[in-house]
This record gives sequence, structure tokens and C-alpha cells, in this order.
Amino acid sequence: MNAMTEIKHLDQPVTLRDDERQRCEVWTRVMGYHRPVVSFNIGKKGEHAQRRFFREDRAGVR
Repeated sequence: MNAMTEIKHLDQPVTLRDDERQRCEVWTRVMGYHRPVVSFNIGKKGEHAQRRFFREDRAGVR
């Protein structure tokens, strides 16, 4: 491994100040392709917020 790919394990949690943070962009699959959620209109954003997630191994269990 070189310095760019080295994985470092931290014993202490990392604390960032607000000015050090950056926005996390969320993407989702829509009609067979991926789009950022921020580009959705207000109705589609509401629909995205109401989605339910499931675990595939439990989907068929009653």
C-alpha cells in the first residue's frame, strides 16, 4: 500500500467544526438511472422521504 491507499484506524472519534464540514450528496435510482436527490422537485423529494427499506433475506418471511 502506498500513502494514498493506507487505511488508518483511529482510537478517538473525529470531531469537525462546522466550517470543516461539506454537504453529503445523496443519489438514488429513478427509472433505471441515478440522479441526485437535490435535483428532485418538492413532490418527488416527499416521495423519496416516505420510502421504506427492507432486508432482502427477510422479504419473503411471514
